[in-house]
Amino acid sequence: MDRFQSRYNFISIFLGSMAILCVISWCSTSFFDYSLLRFRFSPPVGDLKKSFYADYENTNVDSLGLSDQSSNISKKQRKLTKEEELERGLAKARASILRAASDRNTTEYESHLPNAEVYHNPAAFYRSYVEMEKRFRVYVYEEGVLPLVHDGPCKDVYAVEGRFIHEIERGKTRFRTRDPLKAHVYFMPFSVTFLVKYLYQGHGDAKPLKRFVSDYVTTISSKYPFWNRSSGADHFMLACHDWGPLVSKSNPHLFNTSIRVLCNANSSEGFNPKKDASLPEIKLYGSEINPKLTLSKTGDYSQRPYLAFFAGGLHGPIRPILLEHWKHRDPDMPVHEYLPKNLNFYDFMLQSKFCLCPSGYEVASPRVIESIYAECVPVILSKNFVLPLSDVLRWETFSVQVDVSEIPRLKEILMSVSEEKYRWLRRNLQYVRRHFVLNQPPERFDAFHTTLHSIWLRRINFALA
Repeated sequence: MDRFQSRYNFISIFLGSMAILCVISWCSTSFFDYSLLRFRFSPPVGDLKKSFYADYENTNVDSLGLSDQSSNISKKQRKLTKEEELERGLAKARASILRAASDRNTTEYESHLPNAEVYHNPAAFYRSYVEMEKRFRVYVYEEGVLPLVHDGPCKDVYAVEGRFIHEIERGKTRFRTRDPLKAHVYFMPFSVTFLVKYLYQGHGDAKPLKRFVSDYVTTISSKYPFWNRSSGADHFMLACHDWGPLVSKSNPHLFNTSIRVLCNANSSEGFNPKKDASLPEIKLYGSEINPKLTLSKTGDYSQRPYLAFFAGGLHGPIRPILLEHWKHRDPDMPVHEYLPKNLNFYDFMLQSKFCLCPSGYEVASPRVIESIYAECVPVILSKNFVLPLSDVLRWETFSVQVDVSEIPRLKEILMSVSEEKYRWLRRNLQYVRRHFVLNQPPERFDAFHTTLHSIWLRRINFALA
């Protein structure tokens, strides 16, 4: 009898432990696995509730976390606050995206996203994008003066920073709201590039920049209730300058809780893809890309005599390895530290099948996006780089990623790509270009809107208490 009782107790404890683990596991996951193939987003820690749906009266919660209005209403309904109405709308958006993710019917999205294989889940992406267009609203703080706030660079390598600020503030976008009570997210429109330009005094001292950002957060958090109610989780900053992550350390909630949209998306330096978004680094000349990279001049397959190409400065940990093994070593792979003045960088890109994209001092490089424009298949040589739009796009369908340790075998690896696969990569590259172009005015699914969608995606992944 004692032996039976001991065995019964052991089984009870075991089953009880498993039940507790299941509950903990359910509570710690996000509302949905957006890509169904990538990672699960988790809500930021802090003053946020991990189980949003359970807070609504008269609501049943199924195993997926979808809210379903019950016909058996046992409590008297009350009028929702504006904040609760916003969260109710986000809950409906989540449910809609989840239904689309499991629906095999392609009729809804195929005319808008005809090349489905470049997406983790095209149905989920399209439904999420439509929900964003329908619901998403951004409030832009008006505090701060030019040029440090409400302005930014609109040309050269950090152009995406200024273009986003200008478009969300001065463009004819449906996404901006002047009523902060109707906003899902709050934008702090300071430009890190202009902070460096006007406040940096040399010697690697970022203290003046960090002090400015710290003071800005203090100003908005003391003037408005929105930062404090979420510890900044529904706020975002956007920076393409290399010092974006460094400046964000000026406030612990900005670094750990807020949405940081960064070109320098280095996971080894605190970039967290569960809450942060990777921003494509797009180099503009004036307000346009280099004329050689327009669609009409990218050429066909047969006009690319070089296997691969690279030219760039010798900085960072990866480029020295590349140049050590391949600089002036193989006529099929022109690799230079700097091109002679009589040669053109973009001509080489347009004449190469693959473009080598090693990280420099920081993980991001405009060379990745320029390779897309040139229809030169990007070869990603990097460590800890979270690629732009990687929660939506399958980068393996239009690029090649090579481990740094494999650089000595680079030609062998690229030569092993069959002609059929290369043509497939190239076709996909032509297609995804639309997501990395800064149009003026913006167009559906372009870089401005996919950046907004990355922010929207992080916002719908948690609910305010």
